[in-house]
Amino acid sequence: MSMLVLFLGVSSQLTTDFYKASCPNLFQVVRTQVRNALVNEMRMGASLLRLHFLDCFVNGCDGSILLDGGSDTEKFAGPNLNSARGFEVVDTIKSSVLIY
Repeated sequence: MSMLVLFLGVSSQLTTDFYKASCPNLFQVVRTQVRNALVNEMRMGASLLRLHFLDCFVNGCDGSILLDGGSDTEKFAGPNLNSARGFEVVDTIKSSVLIY
């Protein structure tokens, strides 16, 4: 019964329209860049999904897999080295969003 009470008090702060005012074309920009990446490399969709899984699985979705801090970051950790791919696609998306 106490677990039910805990869940009733939880509200989500995430929304799909968070960037509606600051970047109204966000979904189109992301879709275009991912489509371009898939044209160049058909397996990139799976690679991007894996990046999302690697980032969100352990401590929540915090973007830590994308940090270029040094050899002690997730990006360069042994299990991810030579297996985590798609960083350049994420960088291209971020650059494209900054243009708008």
